[in-house]
Amino acid sequence: MNLRNYKIWAFSALLFSACGSDESGKNMVESTFQNVTIMTLDPGHFHAGLIHKTMYPGVDSTVFIFAPPGDELKDHLNRLESYNTRPEIPTSWGLEVYAGDDYLKKMISQKPGNVMMVAGKNDKKIDYILEAVQNGIHVYADKPLVINRKGFEKLKQAFAIAKEKDLLVYDIMTERFEITTLLQKELSQIPEVFGELEKGSLDNPAITKESVHHFFKYVSGIPLVRPGWFFDVEIEGEGIVDVTTHLVDLIQWEAFPNQIVDTTDVTILSARRWATPLSLEQFRQVTGKAEFPDFLQKDIKNGSLEVYSNGEMNYTLKGIHAKVSVIWNFQAPEGAGDTHYSMMRGTKANLVIRQGKEQNYRPELYVQLLGENLAELENAVKTTLQSTYPGIDLEESSNGEYRVIIPDRYHNGHEAHFAQVTERFLEYYQNGTMPDWEVPNMITKYHTTTLAKEYASK
Repeated sequence: MNLRNYKIWAFSALLFSACGSDESGKNMVESTFQNVTIMTLDPGHFHAGLIHKTMYPGVDSTVFIFAPPGDELKDHLNRLESYNTRPEIPTSWGLEVYAGDDYLKKMISQKPGNVMMVAGKNDKKIDYILEAVQNGIHVYADKPLVINRKGFEKLKQAFAIAKEKDLLVYDIMTERFEITTLLQKELSQIPEVFGELEKGSLDNPAITKESVHHFFKYVSGIPLVRPGWFFDVEIEGEGIVDVTTHLVDLIQWEAFPNQIVDTTDVTILSARRWATPLSLEQFRQVTGKAEFPDFLQKDIKNGSLEVYSNGEMNYTLKGIHAKVSVIWNFQAPEGAGDTHYSMMRGTKANLVIRQGKEQNYRPELYVQLLGENLAELENAVKTTLQSTYPGIDLEESSNGEYRVIIPDRYHNGHEAHFAQVTERFLEYYQNGTMPDWEVPNMITKYHTTTLAKEYASK
């Protein structure tokens, strides 16, 4: 099926609106090839659309999309079209779509862009990445890049090829741009306030990060429809190798900033996994499908779908004890969304992020002082923090902790972080390189998650 026929047959109204196409199917959006032209491959996850909520200098306004035909492609195009037609600060993406089962082969043979963006089926992702770098294409990919040890070995191969060909392979670590995490990291680097990071123990880790997510949620104000395969952990990956990617990344990034951490620095102490059961009615609500598909029958127990989306790992990184856990529920309480908890324990203070009901489900940062160093904390806020983030302040809470007051303008939300991390990738692209710690730390991150999965599966 060629592009023109597919536009007319399936998406004529949408594509003509979003792309400004005339009857010949040609793109009429005015754009000049600049530095980056994005090719989106098999966009099965909504994160593939979120990077397009904004436009970027140096990025061609035409996006080339290669995907199998079906509902996932329709959802992706609808999402981009909604950004193009929103009343406030609309985007102007032009879409050139190829829909066919040979989408990967077609992208490689045509290669109309120089950066492949991929967010979708995690079991196939590493093969997409390998194919891209082998053919001279930069990679900008949603996490996780791999979900098992076999994939991890391929990932190391992909990085080796990318290095040889001067290509970038970069995963989308949005959580580095969450304001409470940024401030937690910054305070942990001030010895007068934090002291030194504790070594911790298995029962009392130096760093703890916990994340709670939900299958049913709203994205850009619209109920999210998830594909059926999302609930097959052989495709999506178990929770211990999926969302934990962010948490392991943050531990490396905060505990050892701008430093290389090696796979030999990691020791897994324990790991476990458990399932979230979904009823057929819940599955219908989140996927729109009437029945459990055949490929999920292997995971049906007592009439419910058992999804191994939950995981926990305890490990050491350069001798520092860390604990990571992720939990998936079906739906959040009213007014809530996905939540994050984090603690860094120092010799002079603990830095705690909470996002519960008391915080109105918005992340807040607290400082627990362990000595007489309030003056040092106040000075750090007034000098170091306020110089970077004007308006940051401090107040004592009822339990003796100190809450870091963060103006609303810094709480820009999860979806906005996709633009921020995309801008970071573009910065690396313009420089022609990434910091020397990024690639080895990505390798160590995926070594940690995939090794923990093996431990949990024993």
